[in-house]
Amino acid sequence: MERKHDVDRANGADHPHARRERDAQVRLLDKGADQIAPRPWQPEAGATPSAVDLTQYALWRASELTQDELLGALSLLPSARAEVENVEVALLFVARSEGLTWAQIAEAMGFRSPQACQQYVNRLSARQDGRA
Repeated sequence: MERKHDVDRANGADHPHARRERDAQVRLLDKGADQIAPRPWQPEAGATPSAVDLTQYALWRASELTQDELLGALSLLPSARAEVENVEVALLFVARSEGLTWAQIAEAMGFRSPQACQQYVNRLSARQDGRA
């Protein structure tokens, strides 16, 4: 029987962490996370909720989760962190392309100097380049 939030398990030889993430997604979706309203910026209707959404859902429902389900939710944190970093880099790119200065961005983000902000963005971008 196929579920609307079925996760592709065809590749049995994938990395163990990826398998744990998929198992965690399935468990949380089965616990009700599949009822999370779609976000207007998500490209496709019926898409699996993001890792950020799933980890927030797990925290919200933590008292109802087993230890294995909590461990599964923890396994989603690296993906959630990567999603947030993607949003951060994209928003910074848009801010710069709209003419905001490094000084303005640094102040908004709580950095002590524009140079510190630039260095942070360079490190963040380098991490993303390493994932691609």
